[in-house]
Amino acid sequence: MIAGLLPEILVLTGAVAGLLAGMFARRDRQWIVAWICAGFLVAAAATTAVAAGGGMAGGGMAGGGMAGGSMAVEGYTVDALTIATRLAVVAATLVVLAMAAGWARGLRREAELYVLILLSSLGAILLAGAADLLLLVAAYLLASIPSYALAGFAKDANGTEAALKYYLMGAFLGVLMLAGVTLLYGVAGTTAYRQTGGAGVAAVLLMAGPLFKAGAVPAHFWVPDVAQGASRPVAAFVTTVPKLGAFAALFRLTTEVVDVRLAVALVAAATMTLGNLAAFYQDNVRRLLGYSTISQAGYLLLPVAAAGGTAMAEPALLFYLAAYAVTNLGAFAVVVAVGGDAVADYAGLARGRPWLAASLVVCLLGLVGTPPTAVFAGKVLAMSAAWSGGLAWLAVLAAVNTVASLFYYLRWILPLYRAGGAPGGSAGRVAWVAYLTAATSLVFGTTLSIYYALS
Repeated sequence: MIAGLLPEILVLTGAVAGLLAGMFARRDRQWIVAWICAGFLVAAAATTAVAAGGGMAGGGMAGGGMAGGSMAVEGYTVDALTIATRLAVVAATLVVLAMAAGWARGLRREAELYVLILLSSLGAILLAGAADLLLLVAAYLLASIPSYALAGFAKDANGTEAALKYYLMGAFLGVLMLAGVTLLYGVAGTTAYRQTGGAGVAAVLLMAGPLFKAGAVPAHFWVPDVAQGASRPVAAFVTTVPKLGAFAALFRLTTEVVDVRLAVALVAAATMTLGNLAAFYQDNVRRLLGYSTISQAGYLLLPVAAAGGTAMAEPALLFYLAAYAVTNLGAFAVVVAVGGDAVADYAGLARGRPWLAASLVVCLLGLVGTPPTAVFAGKVLAMSAAWSGGLAWLAVLAAVNTVASLFYYLRWILPLYRAGGAPGGSAGRVAWVAYLTAATSLVFGTTLSIYYALS
């Protein structure tokens, strides 16, 4: 039904409208495209909220029908997982547009930047709702191809190298995913999720694509390179928004197609551990955040590994995704506002720009999982889901990794309060993005903590 797909249609329409407007707008008025894209994103968020309030979160489906009183899932599913991912993706994309607008102003292809961001965001949403293997492949390509172009958008040496590495790894793992789809279709004779079953080689191959988008081991090597080589707003986008759809897709695949929970648990353990170990001695803050997102991917895989074993898995994943998005974007917003990539560039930030330093501290301690931030609540839920799902060892390992991660975040926090020249950079819109995301993290975390304390 078309009404169920209205948010996706609005995002696509925004991309098309932005592209058309960019073709006719003057070079110095390309910023209009950013407002057009933002307007359609707000409309998509509003229609999603209305749909959720109208009961669609209880289970709906586009392209299918009811069979025997139960929901027949085929094509595209509109349920709580899809709706929550829609909201998270749309909100995160709005934040990225606010971060990118200042950097992109005056670029020859400014309009194309905003359009590519919207198309990749649409791919992330489709990843979350895909209930058919062919649609999963299409969503993967839509989320990936614009991201490759975004990574090299600045056309400098670092961005070109990052885009090439990103593309080659994405293409390779995409082929593996296609091989998995082929094997599963050969066995089941259909590509619908609930009518497809598989294990072994086919399951491993199928998960290759979503694990690549999530930045999980062993498909993680592109993350620090893109975080360092791409422009700062693009790095914030690529390390955040596509991951939201990827984890939702992994959760749906694990519960509806292949039971690979033990394999996902092992991947989670390797991802959080290797991400932390690699981040320990990073002096480039963007590379540090890149490895940080890898370790966060490991924590986000906890509820995926527990899927089907406990009712806590899905709400834990959804809240953690939202918490991760707002916190990671907040940290990148400070990097954009300051304009420095070395840890030493942040020396004295608390003296010169105290509110920006406070926002960075909130976001970095939030990524650790310090109360009362949103990621703290998300990690508690994720570990509880793993424990309830029979993966106590994984929950303990996550707790150990959380404590260990404090070391490299403190390596960035301590220079903020040391003597040094106040860093430069922009104090405008992007700084306010940092303030807003840090405050949101505190509000979300505090609210959920109070809720569970009283319940």
